[in-house]
Amino acid sequence: MERSPYHPFRSAEAREAYLADYDRRARRWPVPSEIRMVETSYGETFVRVSGPADAPPLVLLHGTPTNSLMWQPNVAALSAKHRVYAVDTLWDIGRSVYTRPLKGPADYLNWLDGLFTVLAPGSAISLMGISHGGWLTGLYAVSFPTRVAKAVLLAPSGTVRRLRMTWLICAIASGLHRSLGERFKNWMFKDSLRLGSDAQQLIDEIMHDGAQWMRILVRKKMVPPTVLTDMELQGLPMPVLVLIGENEKIYSPRKALRRLHRVAPHIKAELVPQAGHDLSLAQAELVNRRVLDFLDQP
Repeated sequence: MERSPYHPFRSAEAREAYLADYDRRARRWPVPSEIRMVETSYGETFVRVSGPADAPPLVLLHGTPTNSLMWQPNVAALSAKHRVYAVDTLWDIGRSVYTRPLKGPADYLNWLDGLFTVLAPGSAISLMGISHGGWLTGLYAVSFPTRVAKAVLLAPSGTVRRLRMTWLICAIASGLHRSLGERFKNWMFKDSLRLGSDAQQLIDEIMHDGAQWMRILVRKKMVPPTVLTDMELQGLPMPVLVLIGENEKIYSPRKALRRLHRVAPHIKAELVPQAGHDLSLAQAELVNRRVLDFLDQP
């Protein structure tokens, strides 16, 4: 595909301003890290690596539209005993640069498999994703089961239930006017916003990424998350943990858990109190503990 020197941004000025802000935010990363730019057949994927070099690999896939910096509340705990690879999703806003469009789930899967082959050649990985990243985690686990040692899905988009039409309308409307964006933020992330200025800052940055995604990136078609079939959920051979906040807005959290308990009782599925789609921030300590306990189990 043809691309400008500042691709996927619309201008050199937009790229320079966004990446300067990205680097400012990255200075709050709470543990030592190194960065890698991994070449794949779909483009260059930015990965921030933390934790002991000889520790088991754990790959983190963030929600959309934002980037890997959203894992700041979790990475210190996760990287204590794991080699953590926090990925900037190729088709999202961040430091990754796509050279081929990701037109459907198969493209995402091929990109991820190429990336994981470079990050952890010849070994299975633990894979953890939130929201859109949770959907990708489930999708990859279904399609490449031998490559995944354990899978953690936090508030996965789709995957278990279709997205509520009410939520979709509110999400679209939030980009039309600043006041609607504020109302959506307060509705969607109310549990995190009670935690104080640090949490407020991270939520504001995530919301800003969403607004910037529409304004400064080359227009592209998003691939909507799909719902896994009963057979796909039942067939997952690896240990799987699903955590959903009790105040989740994208679908009914209790109906999602009931479906998992009914069709795939081997999946460990739990409700996280006093949290919604923001559970990795609103209940960071609890989520970190649940995830680490799960990963530590033989």
